[in-house]
Amino acid sequence: LIDRIQDRYGKTVFKQDERGCEGCNAAEWKNQSEPELVDNSEQVLDPMTAYQITSMMEGVVQRGTGATIAELGRHIAGKTGTTNDEKDAWFIGYTPNLVVGLYMGYDTPKGLGKGATGGGLAAPIFKDFMRVALDGTPNIDFQVPEGMKLIAINRKTGMKAAEGEAGTIIEAFKPGTGPADSYWVIGMGADGSNGAGGALSPQATQAIQDGGGGLY
Repeated sequence: LIDRIQDRYGKTVFKQDERGCEGCNAAEWKNQSEPELVDNSEQVLDPMTAYQITSMMEGVVQRGTGATIAELGRHIAGKTGTTNDEKDAWFIGYTPNLVVGLYMGYDTPKGLGKGATGGGLAAPIFKDFMRVALDGTPNIDFQVPEGMKLIAINRKTGMKAAEGEAGTIIEAFKPGTGPADSYWVIGMGADGSNGAGGALSPQATQAIQDGGGGLY
């Protein structure tokens, strides 16, 4: 998570990137080929899993608690955060090329005010910063891993949307997975069937009919 640490004079005392670059410090150019960096970094997460998380975090910006950031018209993913008693507010957001973390709070923890949230306080500051930081740069989309399926779903039910259906969102699914086409609830059948071809036991039927009205 830490890329580099510098002292107060700008001297690098720690650098995460340990890639070697043979030929990078050539004294002069004699039509030699460009040097190549050997990437020896460790892969810590499956690319499809990483993209699914990014897709979810894009939803935070597009239609969630960070929706104000969508005004930038950029491909940005991120997450708001608010601690108990409204003592801290966060927004951590990123584009394919830039990650920014923003925190608001007091050195000695105390409330920021009634109703204070990461979406209400931190996200607007993040938006103002990114407007300047991204000015003049291309609006690059997040790269979708090969084999990932992007499927429209009904945002209310979470089920696969019909063609032309309104109120849909696009979600990312790994191969072999996908949204449901239908659903059933135990005891929903008029004849006591559980929807999967078998009748419920008398004990289960009684528990559904006489229970507290929910699952605990």
